[in-house]
Amino acid sequence: MIMHPAALALLATALLVSGMGVHAGYQGMRILAKWDIRSGSELQLELERKTYLVSTVMSNILVFQLMSLFLYIYTADSLYPLFTGAMCAAGSLNANSFGYPVLSLKVLNFLLAGVWLIVNYADNKGYDYPLIKIKYELLNLLIPLLMLESFLLLGYFAGIKPDIITSCCGSLFSHESGSFSGEIAALPHIPMKIAFFSSMALTLASGLFFCLKGRGGNLFSVLATLTFLISAAALVSFICLYFYELPTHHCPFCLLQKEYGYVGYAMYATLLCGGVAGLGTGVLMPLKKHGSMARIIPPLQRRLALVTIVCYLLFTSIASWKMYFSALRMG
Repeated sequence: MIMHPAALALLATALLVSGMGVHAGYQGMRILAKWDIRSGSELQLELERKTYLVSTVMSNILVFQLMSLFLYIYTADSLYPLFTGAMCAAGSLNANSFGYPVLSLKVLNFLLAGVWLIVNYADNKGYDYPLIKIKYELLNLLIPLLMLESFLLLGYFAGIKPDIITSCCGSLFSHESGSFSGEIAALPHIPMKIAFFSSMALTLASGLFFCLKGRGGNLFSVLATLTFLISAAALVSFICLYFYELPTHHCPFCLLQKEYGYVGYAMYATLLCGGVAGLGTGVLMPLKKHGSMARIIPPLQRRLALVTIVCYLLFTSIASWKMYFSALRMG
């Protein structure tokens, strides 16, 4: 299975990201140890040239990292016909013990890579390298996770055997499965509806207030992050039921298939992008005091808040549209 074209593309991307990440981490440690903006030494000039190179390379590499999450899900969904018992990506990811850990790491790395890109963008706008050490400290946190993801991804594709009998999504996301996914599926739908729409309304209201008044950024970021988690749980708990029009089918992966118009990709993309922008807004809050960031970060935060508002509105609109027009009716 490791010779599958999509698997090769994912592995090549993972190795490229990890390899460039290791090089960037090495340069980052040199910068953290020897950076002195007040110095005009040859070493300082070299470090300044290096940071432009590393920032440019990592910005492009991490964009590939963001896209690889969707390629991984697409690949898992395309492989399910090869396994006995699988009906969608849920079964493919369950083909060995690496599938779901890779997915979890990819989601985490998506969020962290997105935040790093935001911090790097802000730093590049400043004339005095105000966030140089902060962004390399964040990068050194991200790099080990990217390397771990590459290792687990290799283990997943190398360990897949076509004769494996795996579980279908109906059993993985059933109330009786006893797994974490089953626990989320078993969450009562009425309290989850209240939590979902309430958190979304509070996030959108706080985002509009922040955009208009420039205050409450930390509150907005916390609400946006909580809404991201609640929305992910709500998707499994009750939202997907309206797409399938079945009260017992909680699989979040079947939404990626043609029968449902590939709507899952739109929902996951809007939710993830909104989560990254909301989280990035909060990460930038304490950085406004660094040099030239006082004039750069506030307008950037407003744009990020607007991105979160638009993405979360799109996610809620898609979910609400299907809930209203679905033939399934739940109390």
